[in-house]
Amino acid sequence: MKKKIFRPVIFILIVLFLLVHLTYCLRTNGDVKDRFVGFYWEKRNTVDAVFIGSSPIPAAIATPKIYGDLGVTVFPISSNVQRPVATKYLVEEALKSQSPDLFIFEMRMWTGEDDYMLGNMAHTREVTDNLKYSINRVKCINAMVSEENGERRLDYYFDIFKYHSNWKTLFMWSQLRTFFYSYPDELKGFDVETEVGPCDKPQIISADEKEPIPGGQEECLNELLSYLDEKNLNALFVVTPFMIPEDEQKKINYIADIVTERGYNFLDMNRSLDEIGLDFSVDIRDYGTHTNVCGAVKVTDFFEKYLKENYIDTGKCLLTDHRGDKCYYSWDRAYEKYLTDSEEGERKVHDNIENGIFYELGTGEGE
Repeated sequence: MKKKIFRPVIFILIVLFLLVHLTYCLRTNGDVKDRFVGFYWEKRNTVDAVFIGSSPIPAAIATPKIYGDLGVTVFPISSNVQRPVATKYLVEEALKSQSPDLFIFEMRMWTGEDDYMLGNMAHTREVTDNLKYSINRVKCINAMVSEENGERRLDYYFDIFKYHSNWKTLFMWSQLRTFFYSYPDELKGFDVETEVGPCDKPQIISADEKEPIPGGQEECLNELLSYLDEKNLNALFVVTPFMIPEDEQKKINYIADIVTERGYNFLDMNRSLDEIGLDFSVDIRDYGTHTNVCGAVKVTDFFEKYLKENYIDTGKCLLTDHRGDKCYYSWDRAYEKYLTDSEEGERKVHDNIENGIFYELGTGEGE
C-alpha cells in the first residue's frame, strides 16, 4: 500500500521539479535575466551592498570597479521601468541568500504614476519572471498584478504559459545554463554602454522647491522605510545623473525630505554634476536618460568617494575590503574583465563621436 502511494508522489515531485527548472531555461534571455541569475549565483553572504531600482543602475554604476578600487562587493537587482511596488519584495529576495551591510535604492521611478508604468506589463514581468519560484514571488505578483486591469495572475504564477513557445531555444547553452537559475554574471550586473546621445546639462532648481509624488508611490515609500526600520537595515537612497525635468526635480526634493526625516541618507547626484565632471556631450548614451561607459567611470568614481566618506571611514556600516580573499576570486576576475572592456568601450564611444554615429531613438529600453 505504501509503495502504491509513494511512487506516484515521487513521480509528481519529479514532474514539478522539471517543470520549474525547464521554465527557468525557457524564460527569455537578456541583460535583466543575466543580472538576476548572476545575483542568485553569488556565494551566500558575500554581497556587501545590493542596488535596487531601474535601468540607470547597470549603466551608471560600474560594480567591478567599486570592488577593484575599494574591495566592496555591490550587486544590482535592477530591471527596466522597475515599479516601486516591487522594491520591498526584492529586498526580501536578497535577504534569502545575502546579509548586505547596505541597501541602495535608485529613486527615479518613484516620481511617476504607477498607472503609467502599467502600460507595458513586460516591465512587470522583468521582475516577477526573474524571481525564483517561492512564496515571496507569489506575494510580489499579487502586489504588482491587478486582475482588474485584465491581467490574469495565474499567467504570472506559472510563467511557462508565456514562455512555452521558446522550446526551440531550450538546447542553447545560454538557456540551459539557467536550469538552476544560478550562473555567474561576468561583470557583476554592470553594462558597458558605448552609444552616444548628447544633451544639454540640466539646470538644477533649488532644493526648497517641492512637489508631492503620486499617493501610491508615497505609500510604497513609507511602507519601505517602515520595513527597513523593522528589519534594522542600513539604506541609502540615490538619484543617478540624468537630464531631469523641473517638475521631476521638485518631486525628487520631496522624496529627499521624507527619506532624511526618517534618518536615511539621500544622494542626488544631479546636485554634484560639476564634482562628478560629467560631460553631457560625451558621457550620455541616449539624449539624457542613461550614461554610457565614459559617464559610468565618472559616476562610479564619485559614488566610491561618497561611500568611503559616509560609510566606510565613519564605520556607519561594515563595508569591508575583500581584495586578496580567495572567496572573492570571481570579483577579481570581474575587475580584470572590466578594465579591458571599459577601456575598449571608452575608445568605441570616442570613435562614435568622431564618426558622427549617435544613438537612434526608439532602439533602447526604458528607465
